Amino acid sequence: MIRLEERLRLERILPDELKGEIGRLATDQLIALRFASDAELPGLVRRVLAGELTRRDSIKQAAEDWRADHQRI
Repeated sequence: MIRLEERLRLERILPDELKGEIGRLATDQLIALRFASDAELPGLVRRVLAGELTRRDSIKQAAEDWRADHQRI
């Protein structure tokens, strides 16, 4: 469910040149990116795709403006 939610969010937020790259993101990367704010998401996705951020913990640590997930049960 998280993967679907994040893919839909990425489709809505990312600029057109990054939308075609969403399929390159691994499940762990998608899970980590869910905590990033909408504003910083494109930059973090670029860094992930460039290989600068690869692990879940490094992606989460790179997020400066955390987006809390209060809906998850």
